[in-house]
Amino acid sequence: MGSFSSPPPTTLEPSLENSTSRYRVYASFYFREPGHNIYVSNWIGCYDPSNNTWSYVSPIFGLIENHVLKDFAMTSNGDSIYIIGGRLCNKKRALYSNDISEVDVEVLSSVLCYNVHTDQWSTCAPLNVPRYDFACTVCDNKIYVAGGQSTLASARGTSSAEMYDPSRDKWTPLPNMSTSSSTEVYDEQRRKGDLVSRMWQLDVPPNQIVAVDDKLFSSGYCLNAWKGHIETYDGKLNIWYIVEGSQQKLPCTSCINGENRSRVQRLYLTMAPIGTCLFFLAGYRMAGESSE
Repeated sequence: MGSFSSPPPTTLEPSLENSTSRYRVYASFYFREPGHNIYVSNWIGCYDPSNNTWSYVSPIFGLIENHVLKDFAMTSNGDSIYIIGGRLCNKKRALYSNDISEVDVEVLSSVLCYNVHTDQWSTCAPLNVPRYDFACTVCDNKIYVAGGQSTLASARGTSSAEMYDPSRDKWTPLPNMSTSSSTEVYDEQRRKGDLVSRMWQLDVPPNQIVAVDDKLFSSGYCLNAWKGHIETYDGKLNIWYIVEGSQQKLPCTSCINGENRSRVQRLYLTMAPIGTCLFFLAGYRMAGESSE
């Protein structure tokens, strides 16, 4: 699952500057239709904070039937959503049972663009290095990607980085990071990355770090997406510290169709910054549901 917040194209009054109602959150999911012949696909949903509702937007373009995309980057730039790279998996149902297996197919270099206003998909120039589970951000209308893994056969990551310019539809290689698991600050003018020592000691994956008001926030690490609190990074002191008042246990029940049902297993947890607020998106397997 990937998620991000997307601001509206119009400019609002300063008094509404911090209102979450002028933002939308787009997230990717995949679902299985009932029946013996399994059908799996990725699709995009949209969350509207103004009325607390989700709506279906579109399936991800070009995916083969019963294939899902995982560990890709999903980011917004202007009125467009970009689906970058990822790991393509094939979902198969066993011949004489309902068991479902998942087989890795390949690491993708593909880049897709979805315009939220025209409801149109288009293909962009592919990555120079295919990758999944990597860092991705937008700065000055350009998309930057770094690190991740580029092969299925090895757990070793890649230290490569590159930048995409939508106006030219072109990826430009950037200097490699010091290591595939380092933390660096990249200076575009100097075209050089400076290593930030000791920042990565919490082993926080890139999809568990977001920026709000020029500050970095994290809610988990590689083995646990929710630590029970939120941490923020102090760049001057080079330390992470707990945000006061952020300690909270996630509820163990949900109300579905007026009925309280127990949550058995959390399947994902991700964050989306909306203005000055931080929204947490969590998915659960509920009591009585299949583990598939």
